[in-house]
Amino acid sequence: MKRLIFASSLLLASGTMSLADGLFWVVGNRATGKCNIVTSNPVIIGDIWFGDGPYKSMADAKLARSTIRACPAVTPDEEKAEESAN
Repeated sequence: MKRLIFASSLLLASGTMSLADGLFWVVGNRATGKCNIVTSNPVIIGDIWFGDGPYKSMADAKLARSTIRACPAVTPDEEKAEESAN
């Protein structure tokens, strides 16, 4: 029974990952006190305390991050570093 549950969870996870290509999420990181934009579906555990999305474009995710109260405002230096990483 455990093998069946494990196999089905792997199948579900792989199917979910293939659907997530090209999408963006906003995640809150408790350790840094910031909100990051990631390209994989976040697992809400430990330092990651919320996830919002998916969004179809980086611009949509940035707009959403600016409207979330828990997210501090992004400085111009952080925005440049984020753009250069992509």
